[in-house]
Amino acid sequence: MPTADFSTLLSELAQADQLRTRRVVSGAQGPFLTVDGRDYLAFASNDYLGLANHPRVVAAAKRAIDQYGVGAAASHMVSGHMTPHHELELALARFSGLPRAVFFGSGYAANLGMLTSLATRGDNIFADKLNHACLNDGALLSRANFKRYAHGDLGKLRAQLAAQAENAPNRLRGTRNLIVSDAVFSMDGDIADLPGLLKLAEEFNALLLIDDAHGFGVLGKTGRGALEHFGLLNHKSRDRIVYMATLGKAAGVYGAFVAGHEDVIEWILQSARTYLFTTATPPMIAAALLESLAIIDEDRERRAHLREMIALFADSLKLKYCRLPYSETAIQPIIVGDNARALYFADELRKRGIWVPAIRPPTVPAGSARLRVSLNAEHTQTDVMDLMVALTDIEAGLPLPA
Repeated sequence: MPTADFSTLLSELAQADQLRTRRVVSGAQGPFLTVDGRDYLAFASNDYLGLANHPRVVAAAKRAIDQYGVGAAASHMVSGHMTPHHELELALARFSGLPRAVFFGSGYAANLGMLTSLATRGDNIFADKLNHACLNDGALLSRANFKRYAHGDLGKLRAQLAAQAENAPNRLRGTRNLIVSDAVFSMDGDIADLPGLLKLAEEFNALLLIDDAHGFGVLGKTGRGALEHFGLLNHKSRDRIVYMATLGKAAGVYGAFVAGHEDVIEWILQSARTYLFTTATPPMIAAALLESLAIIDEDRERRAHLREMIALFADSLKLKYCRLPYSETAIQPIIVGDNARALYFADELRKRGIWVPAIRPPTVPAGSARLRVSLNAEHTQTDVMDLMVALTDIEAGLPLPA
């Protein structure tokens, strides 16, 4: 039977403790979730500012349904580009501090569309080895020369760029170099050295493509993201930056956008297949996002409280046999090592009424299975302390590592 191959593959996943199970969440997102009928204190979502169920955002979506209906019914280039989409793109450009923005249905679609529009055969893409899967997929689909450098190793990246310049100078018209990096890495929570990357982009005449999925709305004094965090919004080489951010994390809704120089964005709009050949996102999503952006802009206390929870967790949790990499973001990894032990931690937490996902390869490198603690602005100090006490108690009951 042709299905036997898949049965074998599934069995191999199970034996390696890599088989994943979907859980059913009842009710709205928040710091407490009902999962498979049981209530949990949850540290599992990317709703960093607690906006996924904010009353103003919900109300904006309801008003849009009454005015625009549910579906857009066509692609943006046909008849699906509706007033909320147009207003959202203007608002995203203003908010991000960049000249123009285009709205995509998801972060995956945005990255695939961005990379396949801006690079093609003969071009060169240089990417951090821990970039998100959709950046890697976009690079591969572009058919450009795809080179990866060790995580955060700007010395290695510089050597790759220098070798490319020496061995194959950009004599051909239109040949491009693209440096591509997450801003906040989704499994480690660390922040890329964007000033260093931009300096290399200047030196080697490259574009710098940034995926700020986990920084937008959170980083920077006003939540403008990683560019604001590093003071790059008014940088002299700002036109080299192509900025992508998702809107289903800190913004609490769905979708993504790409922002940058007017001509770059127009080219993406004209050529990105993931934009051109798909039905536009429901207008109620765009309307909800407009309200979400307003809240991010107005409600500075949410970010301030989130930073307090991050500092409490990062400074206070002490574990003997797990690695706790430094992270100043809402993503706090607890690296356990092997898959079975990560699953054990997650299961023991669930027994205590706490939901934290176990992340295993291929999402993370082999041997670095972990718990991914995700903090949000609606967690209280008591919530965070309860998690730390539970983690300490579970580790105390483990046998000593070999």
